[in-house]
Amino acid sequence: MSGCTTEVPQTHRRRWWARAARAARATWAYVRCAPGTYVWLAILLITTQVIRHVDTATADRILERRSTNLHHLRVSPVRVLATSALWIAGGGWLSYFALYNIFHVPAERWLGTLRWISVAMLAHVGATYLSEGVLGWAIHRGLAAPKAVYTLDYGVSYALAGVIGVLAYLIVRPWRYLYLAGVLIVYGVRAHQSRDYTSIGHLSAVLIGLACYPLTRDRPGVFDPVASVRGLRQRIRRK
Repeated sequence: MSGCTTEVPQTHRRRWWARAARAARATWAYVRCAPGTYVWLAILLITTQVIRHVDTATADRILERRSTNLHHLRVSPVRVLATSALWIAGGGWLSYFALYNIFHVPAERWLGTLRWISVAMLAHVGATYLSEGVLGWAIHRGLAAPKAVYTLDYGVSYALAGVIGVLAYLIVRPWRYLYLAGVLIVYGVRAHQSRDYTSIGHLSAVLIGLACYPLTRDRPGVFDPVASVRGLRQRIRRK
């Protein structure tokens, strides 16, 4: 009887370990296909924890040093453009984890790491200069206070918007046009309603992503949302 009581749990443990091992291998294979995205997420997790565990004054100093405002773009543009993309502005890390998996992961897997990060950085840098240029024009015309040259401007949303834009070329027609219309409406309405430099930056980033079409022309693979839904339904039925 003692042998019977120990055999079943051992069998269950072996099955559990086998399932866990398969899940771990599948997860690692998924992460390995988009290494840049997950390195970026790991850095964002660290910086988010840093901000969470320091006092407000220290957090403000840290973020101010990494802000791509007009002052820093004049005196240390390379430093702030690089470091500003390592901090989250608004929202939590988990929300960006979801957004990175929805947009950055498929973009990196499709374009390759070098082209993907090129799109993200072109959108980040280009949208920053365009939006801050609008702010500088507003200050010059007296539409914004002179102290706005020190406004906090950091985060990863411009890079994300650029990748959202370039992903339109992965989607098969006619769904590509539906996706593109939705993206332009969302960002366009925000820019029209708020009319601030950040919303202009987000719309600019999407357009920069769309302008990166030459980086996508020789990349294989397409995404058909209808076929994907059908395949998911079939897999669910088999289970």
